[in-house]
Amino acid sequence: MRKRKNIMKAVLIIILAVSLVLSAGCGGKAPQANAPAKSPEKIVVKLAHNLPITHHLARGMESFAKKVSEKSQGKIQIDIYPSGQLHNDKSMNDAIMTGGIDMGLNSTAMWSSVIPAMEIFDVPFLFPSYDRIKKALDGGVGEKLSKEMEKKGAKALIWADYGFVQFANNKKPITKPEDFKGLKLRGYGELPSETIKALGAAPVTMGSGEVYMAIQRGTIDGQTSGTTAMYDRKMYEVTKYLTMTNHAFPEFVLAVNLKFWNSLSEENQKIIQAAADEVRDEIRAGTKSEDEKALNLLKEKGMQVYVVPESEIGVWQKATEPVQAIFVQRAGALGQELIDICKSVK
Repeated sequence: MRKRKNIMKAVLIIILAVSLVLSAGCGGKAPQANAPAKSPEKIVVKLAHNLPITHHLARGMESFAKKVSEKSQGKIQIDIYPSGQLHNDKSMNDAIMTGGIDMGLNSTAMWSSVIPAMEIFDVPFLFPSYDRIKKALDGGVGEKLSKEMEKKGAKALIWADYGFVQFANNKKPITKPEDFKGLKLRGYGELPSETIKALGAAPVTMGSGEVYMAIQRGTIDGQTSGTTAMYDRKMYEVTKYLTMTNHAFPEFVLAVNLKFWNSLSEENQKIIQAAADEVRDEIRAGTKSEDEKALNLLKEKGMQVYVVPESEIGVWQKATEPVQAIFVQRAGALGQELIDICKSVK
């Protein structure tokens, strides 16, 4: 009997030993000294904008996506949705603030509905040169507006130069403020519409993607925008007269949902910000040449161009002077502070 018990005990020990070996070999809890570390999952970021893919800012976003991929060694992927594929310029900012989209590039004029001080870039004749807009942004304007955006749940990665704004219409040449009387022009925001009103025309608000058809159908007579957008959107097919006023310098802001941004590691934040900064500098360096290139192309397409002489700018400033007061009334103390910064830079 004792011999039988010893045999049974030995059998049980053998069975237990075999079970442990099989368990370790089949993914059990036995430690594996040389197990490879699990690679982190790729981060896919959705970025939307409403510009044609040929526009210099749209090309800037392609460069941004490429730089992020290179700097992260492919671990961060920026998927771009251009030309209003996901959101038009009116719905974009709500999507960014609520997290409906990770990133978006949109005009500061469109941000003005939630941050009135964003209209600083559309105060007529406040920025006389490309260099002055850079100095104003880097001299405090960009930082103060970025803080306002964070209160709304968005972070400004960079401010992207769009270029100076002009007027185009299909009715008559415009060489002085009085020529605006009787025209219906699309304004891309509230303050641009006030500028149109101050000059004597009737402003009409609509998304940028609707402008071409609206002019073609006679709903409006023209619009105000940059030469780059006019060419990329083929406005030369529906407008004949171009007046170069350089009266406003709207910025575009590449913004990211703040909650999404805070979910990223510090390393990934640095990668994305570094890529964005490089693209910002590239855009700044090329904006003037892009404006001039687009102007020449519009001339080649048959548009009649009138450039307001520097000696006549004072007449235009006087006509649009009430718009600055409207801006300060809407934006309050911050608006006046931004005006003072812009006027102080040389």
